[in-house]
Parts: sequence; C-alpha cells; structure tokens
Amino acid sequence: MRLTWIHPEDLIGHELRQARQDGRAVEAIARRWHDAGGHDAPPMAGASPEPAPERLRRLAEDLLDELATIPSPLADREPTGLDAVISACPDWPGAPLAAPGPDLAGRLRGAWAGRAAGCVLGKPVEKIPREGIRAIAEATGNWPIRGWFTARGLPDDVAERWPWNRRSAPTSLAENIDGTPEDDDLNFPMLALALLERYGTGFGTDDVAQMWLDELPAGRIFTAERVALRNLLVGLASPETAVYRNPFREWIGALIRADVYGWVNPGDPARAAVLAHRDAALSHTANGVYGAMFAAALAAMSLTANGPEEVLAGALRVVPPESRLAVAVREAADLARAEGDFERVLDALHARHADLHWVHSVNNAAAVAAALVHGAGDFSASVTSVVSAGWDTDSDGATVGSVAGGLLGADGIPDQWTAPLHNRVASTLTGFNGATFDTLAARTHALVQETSG
Repeated sequence: MRLTWIHPEDLIGHELRQARQDGRAVEAIARRWHDAGGHDAPPMAGASPEPAPERLRRLAEDLLDELATIPSPLADREPTGLDAVISACPDWPGAPLAAPGPDLAGRLRGAWAGRAAGCVLGKPVEKIPREGIRAIAEATGNWPIRGWFTARGLPDDVAERWPWNRRSAPTSLAENIDGTPEDDDLNFPMLALALLERYGTGFGTDDVAQMWLDELPAGRIFTAERVALRNLLVGLASPETAVYRNPFREWIGALIRADVYGWVNPGDPARAAVLAHRDAALSHTANGVYGAMFAAALAAMSLTANGPEEVLAGALRVVPPESRLAVAVREAADLARAEGDFERVLDALHARHADLHWVHSVNNAAAVAAALVHGAGDFSASVTSVVSAGWDTDSDGATVGSVAGGLLGADGIPDQWTAPLHNRVASTLTGFNGATFDTLAARTHALVQETSG
C-alpha cells in the first residue's frame, strides 16, 4: 500500500504548479527536478504507483523547502492573516446585512438537505471530466441532467471509457441510493457543528486541530487536510500546519468545511467569514482560505436573502476583491448573466482556468457562482448545472445545494432530491451515524439562538 498526498516526490510537482500560479520564478528548480528524473504531479490521484528512489525523495524534500523561501509577488493583494484580509476588503460588512425571519428553521433544514442532495448527485461522477459526464448522461437519457445518475442502460463502451467513482457509485446511483452515504463534504460540516457545540463561537484554530485529532479518520481526508494532519502529528502548530510541504493549501478543502459557520450566523457574512477563517487557517492559505470565507458567507446569506444574486453580493464583500478567487467569481457570474446556454459558460470557464487542478478553490468557486446565477433560485437547475461543470462535482453540488436549499427551505426542494435520502446521513464521526437532517438543523438552530440570545 502506498499512501497518497504525503510523499515529497509526489508533492513537488503540485508545488511547482502552485508556485507558477503565485507568479514565483521557479523554472530553474523545475529543471533540476526533471533533469534528475523527477516526474510531474500525478494528474488525478495523490501518489504515483511506485515509490521514488531515495535520492529523488531527498531532492524533492530539499526543493520543497527551497520553494518555500521564494516570496510570491501576489502576497500583498492575497494576504492570509485575518486582519490583513479584512483590510483588503473595502466593503467588509460592519454589521449583519439582514436578520433571520420566522422561516429560519425550515431554511436550515433545507440547507442541510440541499447540501446532502447536491453532494450525492455529484458523487458518482467525481473525477470524470465534463465530456465524460455528458456522455454518461446522454447515453442514459439524462441530458441535460435532470435527475440522479444511473448505470441502467449505460452502454459498455461508455462505462469503460468513463468509469464511475468506484467508492461512490455503489451508494449514489439512482438504483442504489438508500439514505445519504458518508462523504467528507458532509462529515466536515457535522464536525464543525460538534466543534461549535464543544467550544462555542470563541473557538480557535488549535481547537479545530484538537477536533481533527479526536475525530477524523486519516483515511477519509485528502490533500491539504491530510498534509495538515500529518504536520500536526509531527509536532507542528498553526500556521505552520498549513504551509509546511503543503502544495494543496489553495485547494478546495477548506471551502467544503465552512457552511455551518454561515448557518449559525444568518444574514451576517462577516461573522461567518471570521469563524471560517479560524477553521481554514489550519490547512490553507490565501485563496484556499478565501474559499472557506466565501462559502461561509454564501451560507449565511442564503438563510435571509431573496435570491442568489443577493447571496453572491453579500458573500463577495468578505473576499479581497483583487484576489484570484474574487476575480474568478465575478467573471463567472457575469458570464452566467450574459449567456443563456450554460454549456457556453462552462466552455469559457474551463478555458480560463485550464491551468488549475480539478480540486483547486478558484475554478470550483467560479463554477459555484455561475451555477447559482444560472439556476436563478431553482434547486434542480442549480445543482444539475454545477455538476455538469465537472471539476469537484460532489463538493460543488453540495455547496450549491446548500445555498439553494437555504433560499428555498426544506419544503421548496423537489421530493425527487430528498425522498431517496430518507432524512438520514451515514458517518463514521462519533455520534453522527444515522443523524437526520431535522436533528442537524435543530442543533444548528440552537446554536443560532445561543449566539444571538
């Protein structure tokens, strides 16, 4: 067995790509690595099939440490520290933008159920590119996507060319769904709920670290989270956990952890973003942190806003406007407003972000924004649009489902998306296996009342 996401010889390719995106001059280091026989980053998995020779492993370690000393020219406009982030946001809200109404309980149930439904929709096609998702959907009479994916009627040649996510398909195809299967996109929000119940809203990043050590199975976390957990286990503390040999620090991991921080602060994107920052700082920097702040603010706004445009406008106020993530989100939203054919929107987004990994925060935040605008508050249109985008389909489906569900409330989500989930979720987290959306929403609501009382 070869573990993923931790070997220096596999990390170096990802770090070189991240460095180029940061505008750092690293071609001399890249030549040294390739001239020594080093490989590029594995395109999909987190590890190459065979371990590298010891000389390459040591070289990779040295080069990772050398790369860490090269400053990014983008650092001034993409800070990580909270005070600097707030200073970089000229529109940072000084007070809540709205107060929750009497429908808050129903909207919280909708947010939890919507997150689960969007996640399950995207699970079987995670890691499959756009063209594969379309081929599968067309071959089974589900294009444009309007329902769960299915293997029924799928021709063998299509199935062979575009294989399902093997871990997810047994529990997330139309013919297999029986409750909500376990997923990190649901485990992390539940962990955040437990964190707030244990420590309150005054929690710190060290408390997040303790929750991870207490509760997270290492085999069920990936990329930046796995690196940060490794860093904790070798004795590092935040903020070093986020940066030490962690080329995934601007990927999507922190974004998927943030919804609950918004749900406990309805109508208050700034407070939601502050809580999300404390969580994200354990494993991410810059755009990786902004992804979490953006998602938390989306969740906060979804419980009080009248539509996705109002949600997006509030969420963008907590992201530095010159950052790559904010620019990408604005561009994506503008594209979706101007172009009625969502496939053309996706063509432009994929061309614009072709250099990013499929689980980077920037391109996925752009897909979320475009789908929310295109969906215009319709749950089905929103989640199916974002899953058709490819990239991180289950995570993006979860985020868009959360926002759309929060806007509509539980009763506004079509039964086709909620009935097969049977109001329950599977989890290996202590105390959460079999939890119902009703119970999760009630616990979240109790935290809202506690912090506002």
